[in-house]
Amino acid sequence: MAALREFVADVLEGEGAAVEPVEPDELDVLAPQPLYQAMGWPELVRLGFGPKPSAGVTAIRLEGDWLDRFGALIGNRGRCAERQLVLPREIAAPSMPERLIERAIELPNAVWRLRDARPAWTRCLLLALRYAAVSDEKREGLVWLGFNCTTGGALDDELLARLRATLADDPDWQTPQPEVRGAAGPAWDARALAVRAAPLIEHRVRSELEPFLRAMRRRLERDRTRVHAYHDDLRRTAQTKLAALGSAAGDKAEAAAKRETLRIAAIEREYAAKIDDLRHNFALRVTIDCVQGLMLFAPVHRYELLIKRRKGERTVVIDWHPAARLIELPPCDWGAGAGPTRLVCDDRLHLTDASAEGCPSCGKSWCPACEAACPRCERSVGNGSRPA
Repeated sequence: MAALREFVADVLEGEGAAVEPVEPDELDVLAPQPLYQAMGWPELVRLGFGPKPSAGVTAIRLEGDWLDRFGALIGNRGRCAERQLVLPREIAAPSMPERLIERAIELPNAVWRLRDARPAWTRCLLLALRYAAVSDEKREGLVWLGFNCTTGGALDDELLARLRATLADDPDWQTPQPEVRGAAGPAWDARALAVRAAPLIEHRVRSELEPFLRAMRRRLERDRTRVHAYHDDLRRTAQTKLAALGSAAGDKAEAAAKRETLRIAAIEREYAAKIDDLRHNFALRVTIDCVQGLMLFAPVHRYELLIKRRKGERTVVIDWHPAARLIELPPCDWGAGAGPTRLVCDDRLHLTDASAEGCPSCGKSWCPACEAACPRCERSVGNGSRPA
């Protein structure tokens, strides 16, 4: 929680508060009247960020409405920014680029050849997104995404973490120089960003929520089994009584059989209503908000690859980042593109995610970047980026 404590300290100092760190994970805050009234604190308050705050300490967590409160203080300040990454010294490019690229890109149905290598500048868009998943319980968190707006490749978690650490260790914020801005090329427009980011956001948030979803499914199955067992016992008992009355004659037996029949129908209606209640209580609602974006102008070493598929050829570029000493993921024309594997289509040589290997319904191989649905069964394969 050290990062959260530093963030809160910076925000409060920017609002005119006097902040004093207190070990191990606390802050003493003397706030001006508008600030402590907006936050609902006394004038002098101690904030705790550890797992077990002391008595009388206001606990600050990622859960709850604390991020909303601090977000209201900040407003739109700091939501979008541009920064040029300055390396403290020149870092040499890898001596064996072919071996480096072999680990970065996998083409099961095509081959590649290294065509050119040169130093360059690139635009990297770093996005921080806040997600909230609400079912019978609630889960909140932050995910970071990164894109190379020059090559179209995504930044994996390790590369993104190293870039963020490099930026955090450098206190000097440099505005991008005009020549660097021009060398990095144009930025994506809003439509191109939405098309490329949507599948990767869904992939990352699903990965973050997978433990939460597994626990939710276990609770749902437990409650569904309990409800089914209870109503099944009631129904079996009523059916046993009804079967015993089947051999009896007379008005009294007929009335009793009618009551048992009505009881069985009522049990079935109640069971259906309980299942609907469970379905409503465990329905999952996920909201995702972009809280911050940074356009980073970074020096890279750019590799130009010639991709060959049957009689077609296509050129793509992929960047190695000296600041992180890592190479980015290859570009992707459809899908999340979260891994190194790319399939190359026959018609336009689109690079698609490995999930586009075949139609999940009929098994036909086709390119979702070329066609919106399977040409054989006309079934779509879900969310994926399409060429801008």
